[in-house]
Amino acid sequence: MSSRGRKKSPVYQKLQQLRSVTNSTAVNKTSIIVDASRYIGELKDKVDKLSQETGTPSQASTSQNPMPMVTVETLEKGFLINVFLEKNCPGLLVSVLETFEELGLDVLEARVSCEDSFKLEAIGGENQGNAEGIDAQMVKQAMMQAIRKWSENSQED
Repeated sequence: MSSRGRKKSPVYQKLQQLRSVTNSTAVNKTSIIVDASRYIGELKDKVDKLSQETGTPSQASTSQNPMPMVTVETLEKGFLINVFLEKNCPGLLVSVLETFEELGLDVLEARVSCEDSFKLEAIGGENQGNAEGIDAQMVKQAMMQAIRKWSENSQED
């Protein structure tokens, strides 16, 4: 077998796999890929239709505006706060830290990752008693508000 034939073989096998999975009857590369694109579009439409019927947002519709996941647990002196978004969110950390300050919480410990997604795990402690009277629900609402505010500002840019 020629070197060109060996290089072509894995690509040919993948195209045949794609042809099989998408139930394509096409024989040339371009037609197989066009059929696969059509098939993917049909699957996306089915997912959107099913999502509308069940009332749950589909991954396709949430990928433009991903829903944040925020959890807040009450600790002895403060809160454990987790924030997760499926996309990188430049500037969100600043909004979250400003919210800590507004609530009267000091960041006692934190882990943040914002490469492919935004993940924050932080322990917020009461700032010299200024945070008395706030509960986990208030902290969660404040975090969600900070994310909404950040989202609105980032869409304007």
